[in-house]
Amino acid sequence: MYDNTVTDSDPRLATTSWWGALLLGVVFVAAGMFILGDVALATVISAVVIGMLLLVAGASEVVHAFSAAHWRGLTFRLLIGALYGICGAALIADPLFASVVLTLVFALGLIVSGVVRIFQAFQYWRWYGSLLLLSGVIGIVAGFVILAKWPVSGLWVLGTLVGIDLLLHGAWWMALGLQLRREPRASEP
Repeated sequence: MYDNTVTDSDPRLATTSWWGALLLGVVFVAAGMFILGDVALATVISAVVIGMLLLVAGASEVVHAFSAAHWRGLTFRLLIGALYGICGAALIADPLFASVVLTLVFALGLIVSGVVRIFQAFQYWRWYGSLLLLSGVIGIVAGFVILAKWPVSGLWVLGTLVGIDLLLHGAWWMALGLQLRREPRASEP
């Protein structure tokens, strides 16, 4: 007997291509392995890339503030754009210090992401939810470990944990893709 409670409860999952999920998993695993090759460099590069993205976002916000059909909130939007730009420039100017600050933010993000994955694991237990549960628990534990060693952990932690997180999440996507390949499709309404 076929249990279709998961595919019936989430129609998007029933139409997910198995090879798309598998490919996404392979990309995550490859990215994780690449990052683990040099975690300190990955941490510094992360700070610089985030800085560049913030500069682009800040410039875009300023341009959009002037090009909008109405100028309501112009001062507020200009302030947001300027703050994005200042933060981006600071990240680029001193990526080592920025990595210490980003480590703090990342630790908090890992904890929140881990909690979300734990809830998702129980929702999708049949679809290798145990692997997603493990990923969530590791994310939460890693977040608290980072906070305990912060700020010393600022240089190497981001690269290491991003690499491990990508490996685990990629493994879940690969397992999901293989499971979807074996499952019969839900009937179309």
